[in-house]
Amino acid sequence: MSTLGPAGTPGSRRALTYHVIFDSEDGWALVFDVCLIFAILASVAAVMLDSVGSFEAQYGPQLRALEWTFTVVFTVEYGLRLWSVREPRAYALSFFGLIDLLAVIPTYLSLLFPGGQALAVIRVLRVMRVFRVLKLAQYVGEASVLGTALRAARYKIAVFLIAILTIVVVVGAMMYLVEGPAAGFTSIPRGVYWAIVTLTTVGYGDIAPVTPFGQVLASVVMIMGYGMIAVPTGIVTAELTALPRGRPGAARDCPSCGHEEVDVDATFCRRCGTALA
Repeated sequence: MSTLGPAGTPGSRRALTYHVIFDSEDGWALVFDVCLIFAILASVAAVMLDSVGSFEAQYGPQLRALEWTFTVVFTVEYGLRLWSVREPRAYALSFFGLIDLLAVIPTYLSLLFPGGQALAVIRVLRVMRVFRVLKLAQYVGEASVLGTALRAARYKIAVFLIAILTIVVVVGAMMYLVEGPAAGFTSIPRGVYWAIVTLTTVGYGDIAPVTPFGQVLASVVMIMGYGMIAVPTGIVTAELTALPRGRPGAARDCPSCGHEEVDVDATFCRRCGTALA
């Protein structure tokens, strides 16, 4: 039995509250989720507008009052979630439980640290519940396939990043020696910054080599950048190709969380640990 199931007996207030807050099949549960998503988007918009000088000067008090209203609503909602589940601690430590908590903390912190309410934009992560509302939860499990590929490729990617860091440090030091402070390379870290910007093909243009040797070295770094961008993509793609995708029709849905398990040898759900049929 799931620890995040409804508390109380069927038909009790806690069970009904759980149905409205956590389910989204029909009726009031669906209405609640839709209203919650709109409230989240509206609260994030209020926080963003409050950071714009012209809006803050004209509508600052109204925006802050709106933000506090949303915070109180989300706080009550978080309390109801803890009250309605069988194991409040399990929910509080779950992914969505932590996101729900982080969604209300910044506004309260702003009482001690002015400006801290800007961190309230993190509550936009709560919009991920739209996947459940739109009956797309089973497809979110596909993200675990990418996660598996990234974990399998972590050592190759680590070696690649170490090689990149070594190159940018060496190139940055060379540019510092070749160009010097006159061209903007006032230190080795400044040269490393230029090497990273150039190697990633960003090219801000705030620092540029002026000597012939420096320009040749910059050209080499630019060409290397085009080749190196494709390396991590190829590594992850190779791991994705090597993953067992299962036989046609072998995919199974987890009876607890709805995750689609494609590994034919899996016994338990990789997301929640529930035994698979």
